[in-house]
Amino acid sequence: MGVDYYKILQVDKSAKDDDLKKAYRKLAMKWHPDKNPNNKKEAEAKFKQISEAYEVLSDPQKRAIYDQYGEEGLKGQVPPPDAGGPGGHGGATFFQTGDGPTVFRFNPRNADDIFAEFFGNSNPFGGMGGLGGMRGGSRFGGGGGGGMFGDDIFTSFGDGRTMSSAPRKAAPIERTLPCSLEELYKGTTKKMKISREIADASGQTLPVEEILTINIKPGWKKGTKITFPEKGNEQPNVIPADLIFIIDEKPHSIFMREGNDLVVTQKISLAEALTGYTVHLTTLDGRNLTVAINNVIHPNYEEVVPKEGMPIPKQPSKRGNLRIKFNIKFPTRMTAEQKSGIKKLLAP
Repeated sequence: MGVDYYKILQVDKSAKDDDLKKAYRKLAMKWHPDKNPNNKKEAEAKFKQISEAYEVLSDPQKRAIYDQYGEEGLKGQVPPPDAGGPGGHGGATFFQTGDGPTVFRFNPRNADDIFAEFFGNSNPFGGMGGLGGMRGGSRFGGGGGGGMFGDDIFTSFGDGRTMSSAPRKAAPIERTLPCSLEELYKGTTKKMKISREIADASGQTLPVEEILTINIKPGWKKGTKITFPEKGNEQPNVIPADLIFIIDEKPHSIFMREGNDLVVTQKISLAEALTGYTVHLTTLDGRNLTVAINNVIHPNYEEVVPKEGMPIPKQPSKRGNLRIKFNIKFPTRMTAEQKSGIKKLLAP
């Protein structure tokens, strides 16, 4: 099932809404980053996990999908039946590539938003010295004093309701974008179809579809990020999340990439290693490459072919090298006659 939301919230599968609220309230208070200044990184990760678990289990539709299909179903890797368009508090964003549909249905809400719904603008940490209210000390912004969220970012309606006067930026949505080594070698264009919710003038949200174009440059590496600002769902008083695609590299059957170099390993016999060998390769852009090797090929031998590696993105006219390594197959047994012959041939 992947992530176990029940385990994270420390509840069993029959937990009711009140059980979930109690569990969330207890764990969110325990792991809020403002309450854990000495291990803030760990606290932020746990706080986010707790919030995501509560969001899924407290929403009947998300919980039903999760119970049947696990985390994969929520995130679109197993399309749940009857799953319609975007819905729920977190909304949904759908992605699709030309290689086939890749759909991500569940976008967790910002953990801070869920926390704020529980505790409003009061200081839930009571007499802890205004941890969140200290200037610069709170994840929620705000000036000195005035409790957890800082009085200056909330406007009162007079009836107990409050609204943040400064919109908060939603957490970015990151997705991997798998690319073949050929695509990263030559460059390519990928079109991504997204469906998101936007708010009209009346505040109602409507689903819209949009095509995003990503121009993959020759030589881009795994981990390269492409950002589309504010393409997440629109929500009241929240700046939409940025969509960030992170380049990933699919495994290749022949070549391995090391930095700007391409590495290939050839299997050869001992006779070929000793007498010479010719390498025949098809390059990533479809050319036939022939490399004749007349040297004796020992187990650590490496033939370097300049400028046949990956393009260097910031210097398009330059390329890395192709490095050819060898896996020499030694005979498992030899006759006495063969041994005698080799001794004579190789005698100094």
